[in-house]
This record gives sequence, C-alpha cells and structure tokens, in this order.
Amino acid sequence: MTLDIATRVYDHGFRIDPIVRTLLDTDFYKFLMVQLIRKVAPTTEATFGLVNRTRSVRLAEVIDERELRDQLDHARTVRFQKNELIWLAGNTFYGVRQIFSADFLDWLGRFRLPDYDLRRTEDGQYELTFEGTWAETSMWEIPALAIVNELRARAAMKGMNRFELDVLYARAKAKVWAKIERLRALEREIGMVPIAEFGTRRRHGFLWQKWCVEALKEGLGSSFLGTSNVKMAMDSALEAIGTNAHELPMVYAALARDDAELRQAPYRVLEDWARMYHGNLLVFLPDAFGTTAFLRDAPDWVADWKGARPDSKPPIEAADEIIDWWVARGRDPRDKLMVLSDGMDIDTIEATARHLDGRCRFSFGWGTHLTNDFTACAPAGSHPNLEPISIVCKVVAADGRPAVKLSDNPEKAMGPAEEIARYLRAFGSEGFERQPVVV
Repeated sequence: MTLDIATRVYDHGFRIDPIVRTLLDTDFYKFLMVQLIRKVAPTTEATFGLVNRTRSVRLAEVIDERELRDQLDHARTVRFQKNELIWLAGNTFYGVRQIFSADFLDWLGRFRLPDYDLRRTEDGQYELTFEGTWAETSMWEIPALAIVNELRARAAMKGMNRFELDVLYARAKAKVWAKIERLRALEREIGMVPIAEFGTRRRHGFLWQKWCVEALKEGLGSSFLGTSNVKMAMDSALEAIGTNAHELPMVYAALARDDAELRQAPYRVLEDWARMYHGNLLVFLPDAFGTTAFLRDAPDWVADWKGARPDSKPPIEAADEIIDWWVARGRDPRDKLMVLSDGMDIDTIEATARHLDGRCRFSFGWGTHLTNDFTACAPAGSHPNLEPISIVCKVVAADGRPAVKLSDNPEKAMGPAEEIARYLRAFGSEGFERQPVVV
C-alpha cells in the first residue's frame, strides 16, 4: 500500500519494468479452461487475434512497434517458477484441493508462449495473431491484452512530469476509494454485496491493478471475494476467482459438422465441463450465441447448475430473464448464483444489487471501470488519452474453420459475415439489442 506508483511510472524502463513479469499474471479461468482443452481437444489448432473495437484509437500510431515487439518477445522468455507450480498444486480452489492434475502442472512447467505475428493495417491498427494448438494459443489472450493496454497507457503518460503523474494517481486513488465508500453504504442498506476483481485484461497497468486489489481488500473486508488474477491472488492471500469464457462454445461450434451439432455445441461444453469440475464451478455463460436461444433450447439438467454469468445484456434485464427461466424450470432462484461482470461500475452495481436483493444470490466481477478508470484525473494542461478502450483477444479460427460469436449485442458480434448469417439462421436473433460498446 506504500508503493509510490507515480515515481515508478516516471522512472520505469523496460529493463526493470517488463509488463509480463510471470505467466501467473493471468486470469484464473484460463487455467481451468486449458486443463479441459488439453483433455478434450489436445490436437485442435486455434488462432487467436487481437480486436480493437474502439476504432477511433489508432493503436499503431500510439504504441511504438519496437516496444510492442520487445514486450511480446520478453513474454515468450518467461516460464512458470517452481514455487508458482507448488502453489497451484497445493492450494484449495473453490473448495477443491488439487484441482489441477499432475499432468497439467507438468505441462505448465515446460510451457512457453508460442510465436506471434504482428502487422500494421492501413487504418492505423495492429493485427496481432497467435497460431498453434488451442491450449497454447489460448494462453496468449490475457498477456497480449495486458501488454497492449499498458503500453498505450505508458505512451499517453510519456510527456507528463513527476508532479503531474503524482496528481493523476492521487485523483485516481480517491476515485476508487469513493466507489468503495459507496459499496460500504450499499451494504449498510441491503447487506453484503460480494465483489471480485476482474480487471486484468484491460488494466491501466500491473502496479495500478495491484493497488486496486489491495484497496478492495482493505476497504471491503469479507465482501471482497478475491481476484481473477492468479499472481495477485497468490501474493495477497486471496481467492482466485473464475470459471469459463466464450472461447469454449466458439471452438466447439466452429468444429461442428452440421447445423444440428452447431446448436448443441453450447451444451456439449457444459457436459465436458461438468465431467471435470463441480460445485461452485458450475456457472454457465449463456450469451455466446444469444442468451434467449441458449435458455430456450437448454436441456433441463442445465437448470441444476449452481449459477449463471450473463455477459452482454444490460445486467438487470439479463438477470430477470435467467431468474424467470429458473422459475419456469421449477428451480428456486434464491438457491442460485448470478455473476454480473459485463462492464460493471458502481452505478450499475448499486442498481443491480438493489434489484436482485432477496431474489437470488449474486456477486459482481468488477473489471475495466475499476482497474482503468482515469477519466478526469489528469491535471489541467496535460492531455493524456487514458479513456479505456474496448479491446479483446478472441479465438478467430479452429482447425482452419472460422469461429463466431453472436453475443446479445450485435455490436459485439465476431466472425465472417457469411458465418454470422449461418449462425443467426441456426440460433435466431431473439433477445438481441444493439447497444454502444464502451469496454
């Protein structure tokens, strides 16, 4: 908590401040998913690609290509350390000891990030892709996003002097603490509001994320569930939080041999997941091809899962739809868990918590608007563009076949136009609503 971030930012150089310090600096769901991937699809090839949805920010004109290559190259030299693997092997996650098999930990011990391909596009963006086996390329998602986001922040702050940086971080700290105080007030009103830190992918920087994690730990006490960042969970004696992501149904769907298999892909993912994981890890992600279609066609056993993580509809609307579905399937929503994590910030956390109070269990994954909220924090006269951007690193192909994500928000759809059209014919577009994509 005594770290002087402004001085470190002002004095940093690549030699002492590589962005990827350890391969444990990633989201916990990545380990859970990759262990599954190695079991069910060890030879599947997958291509991941960086997509900047905020096209107004021309990343190739902001981030120096040499610096980007240096950081990517450095990340490829990093290996898991023995103490990190011992912690993964011996720790209890979601109430389960030895959740990771000896075979998987042995693979991690030999792992290095595969090669990358980096090119500039005519519209001022970077085309950054990763090719290889699915298990290997999947591991690039979080480091790639962390590198690009932090390099953008460093570039924006490069012209600021020591005192301007000090003011910037002081205001950002005050902003985070004000949000924490609002959460405390909300808890006095309705009771515990469980929060997990989910901000690795679009963070301002490693050191700033670390400060935010410590602030939540200090400010929220037992209401702070933990962090999705495995390195920070280990260092701060916190729970590592996470389940699964869109890449699983996207790859399963890409490999489907016909439209019937395509429609069953989301549920095949859940079947495989339930063979490996249990209890509180049985949280389904319904929106890869539309939440309404997922719920409409879901087998009855899906309603027995512990909870749901809606990720692209407005949180109250999504939660209401899933609660109604549980009720229609004869399940009591008060026994279920709703995890809200799509672009959440203090206003939406407050509104959603009040709306769901007493109707179901809930928790919030707080990401970009926690670890990258510097809006209006810069001192007058300095003009750094530190507004967060909507940037993702998604699977774009599996075994040479295009991968597609529809989402509940058509603005988040990904994939070739003809494949998106085919998926829409298979799943329909019921419940879709076009909304601006902020993060």
